[in-house]
Amino acid sequence: MRTDIFARLDREPEPPKIEAPRMSRHRIALFGGTLAFYLAIVWAVLITSWLVALDWKVMLFRPYQQWPELHAFLDYYVVLGQRGPTAVMVACWLGWRSWRQHTLRPLLVLGTSLLLLNVTVGAVKLGLGRLGPHYATQIGSAEMFAGGDIFPSGHTANAVVTWGILAYLATTPRARRYLSAVSATVSLGVGLTTVYIGTHWLSDVVLGWAAGLLILLALPWFEPLIARTEAWIFAMRERLRERRGDARPATVTGAEAGPQPVLLPQSMATDGLTAEAVTAPVEPVLPAGHPAAGARARAHGGHPARPGGMPVAPAGVRRPPPHTERGPRAAGSPARPMSGG
Repeated sequence: MRTDIFARLDREPEPPKIEAPRMSRHRIALFGGTLAFYLAIVWAVLITSWLVALDWKVMLFRPYQQWPELHAFLDYYVVLGQRGPTAVMVACWLGWRSWRQHTLRPLLVLGTSLLLLNVTVGAVKLGLGRLGPHYATQIGSAEMFAGGDIFPSGHTANAVVTWGILAYLATTPRARRYLSAVSATVSLGVGLTTVYIGTHWLSDVVLGWAAGLLILLALPWFEPLIARTEAWIFAMRERLRERRGDARPATVTGAEAGPQPVLLPQSMATDGLTAEAVTAPVEPVLPAGHPAAGARARAHGGHPARPGGMPVAPAGVRRPPPHTERGPRAAGSPARPMSGG
């Protein structure tokens, strides 16, 4: 067992038992309070209340002119709220966690949260159509239904959801507390940065924080769907593996392979035996009294057959003795021609 710091980078032998968060009463209360706050912000902007006046005061204060030395740093810091770079960074981390823990839940949770973010925030943006500070036409106006798409702030909501997913997927209470603090700090800084550079009203940022928090609080409702999707993906993977295994060529059996070659001693192989004689099938040995034994004996000239399948020579016939007086043939002597008899 490894005890060094790199041991946690190895893949776990078995998937760990991780309990998905449930929609408790405390979470439902937070969701209801955040939703009421969300609707109150939208209503305050629609009626051009004191919140719109505060938006104009902050915009006319021009923070980027008050503290110009921060502009260069905040131009890079605001990237932590952009959809593309943050999604790639978090997806790489969660992809490694999925591989290590043998589960697709981290990636599926990220995909579900980003889909909810695009649908909810995008619909409100296009429906309200508020213009940004740089495109405002009348001082003190809410600039609603003018063809814009900045209310709520997409940068802020994306920062809350993307970095908050890390805290949502934490496996220990201590890690969840630390990651919650980090994600809150990052999303708060991204929202204020958009107000500093003048791309969003202050109310846009406040509504973006509420929109992102609503998505994080609503994720437990989608956990059963995520679990079913993960099971379906694994089932499809097993089916593909089975199909690949069935598509492999089957091995040739002995009955389909045809006659097999018979291994003979070297002295018999060099006495003029052809390939047909070597590959000829060997006749099976029949027991005594078998009906086919007599037919085989008649085929061999009426002589009985030995148990090994070889015909027996008739009585009184002797085989010629071997030529013991013949010496070994010289290597250089020519071959003697054979007679036609």
